[in-house]
Amino acid sequence: MTTDTAVLEGDYDYIIVGAGTAGCVLANRLSANPKIRVLLLEAGRRDNYHWVHIPVGYLYCMGNPRTDWMMKTAAEPGLNGRSLPYPRGKVLGGCSSINGMIYMRGQAADYDGWRQMGNQGWGWDDILPYFIKSEDHYKGATPLHGAGGEWKVTKQRLKWGILESFQKAASEFGIHPTDDFNGGTNEGSGFFEVNQRKGARWNTTKAFLRPAKNRPNLRVITEAHTDRIVLQDGRAEGVEFRKSGQRMRASARREILLAAGAINSPKLLERSGIGRPDVLSELGLQVVHESQGVGENLQDHLQIRTVFKISNAKTLNQKANSLLGKAAMALQYGLRQSGPLSMAPSQFGMFTKSDPSLETPDLEYHVQPLSTDKLGDPLHPYPAITVSVCNLRPESVGSCHIVSRDGDAQPEIKLNYLSAERDKLVAVKSVQQAREIMGAKALKPHTPQEVLPGPQVASHEDLLKAVGNIATTIFHPVGTCKMGQDPQAVVNDRLQVHGIRNLRVVDASIMPKIVSGNTASPVVMIAEKAADMILSG
Repeated sequence: MTTDTAVLEGDYDYIIVGAGTAGCVLANRLSANPKIRVLLLEAGRRDNYHWVHIPVGYLYCMGNPRTDWMMKTAAEPGLNGRSLPYPRGKVLGGCSSINGMIYMRGQAADYDGWRQMGNQGWGWDDILPYFIKSEDHYKGATPLHGAGGEWKVTKQRLKWGILESFQKAASEFGIHPTDDFNGGTNEGSGFFEVNQRKGARWNTTKAFLRPAKNRPNLRVITEAHTDRIVLQDGRAEGVEFRKSGQRMRASARREILLAAGAINSPKLLERSGIGRPDVLSELGLQVVHESQGVGENLQDHLQIRTVFKISNAKTLNQKANSLLGKAAMALQYGLRQSGPLSMAPSQFGMFTKSDPSLETPDLEYHVQPLSTDKLGDPLHPYPAITVSVCNLRPESVGSCHIVSRDGDAQPEIKLNYLSAERDKLVAVKSVQQAREIMGAKALKPHTPQEVLPGPQVASHEDLLKAVGNIATTIFHPVGTCKMGQDPQAVVNDRLQVHGIRNLRVVDASIMPKIVSGNTASPVVMIAEKAADMILSG
């Protein structure tokens, strides 16, 4: 690679780093004004890969260097020393191109909590219009849902009888059906709505970027690896990136917008000299601006995958382990874009409480008509279901920091799962609760038999150890450039980086607290609100 740095031709008002879930939204909204010139840089390739678009293709996109950054966590003491694969989208659309496609907003109390922390304009009543603005809900417009927006929300195109039996079992336990997880309170059970169109994944590339791609004032460069933000006298002036073996520099007249995600946005800040002095000085990097919170406050949802062997019902295990079953699934998808190949990783969900004294649910279930020893392994040769449950409001907090000056080196990702005592208690309670539901009358005809963690695991100590062996991430990292005014805050409530002019962060990293649900659509909302704030001056 040459050491010379070439100047990218053209003048730009805004440079967006990352064409992922947030970046595609920003590119669309900002370039809608023909007088605003926008440059969008993406390290990954185009999303013209068939497994991006076939919903079950998430299995072939995660752990695939074509579409995944191939990151790993540090060894986690709370997971008995295990290091987990940590998929992050490296493709146009980012994680919206490889995720579970579940449309979920979280709870009104999440956003009201952000506002109570001093972040004005981020309460539920403030942000609901931005969810509605993007939405194209299959039921049409209502006071809580939008129609005609770019972000399509549909029903899944398949049914499983065993999941309907599970819903009846949940009702026996007091978790009753709901027809909408997204009205501000998500308590209850139901089938997840998904970001799909006619049985195909609907990522933010299709939703927001493609409609804008022919605008003369928008330029998109893929396979562009941004190395650092160019800073001068406390102001962000441009970025340096690598493309086809050449170093390039691009300048922005107005702002640089980091939308690289909760792992790569703090990495870029640190590589640019913004962060904790101890982290930067250890690598010989100059501290341009001290910001103690960069890379801190990392939060994620840890899911515990309990597995139950069943009888008298069909699951994906039988179909996937049969040549005839595989052929039937392919034919069903080819003819009707329905069936197992159109399914999200989880079809049925529940939100409930680990303790009845809580005001709002703190547990989310993802129930799947399939099972395996661990993600990526072959499906079991017998019919079974997976009852995954995660703590929506973990108290365990981690960090993400660079450990090398090499721009291609991944940062050290420490989640510190189950380091908080309350998280340990909730983990054990959630396994016990899953067992109780599986013992309900509605499931008796299916004679469920526990496989993971196994009925022999009974005591609190043994359950906690078993959780450490089987729990995995549900891929929801947030918080590493948190919003606020406290000493650990990286951005203010307009998402501007404290102490640096003309630089904002717009992605999941700005969440001060993780939302009580899946994170993709909240990131779309964050980008919608950010674009509105940017355009309003």
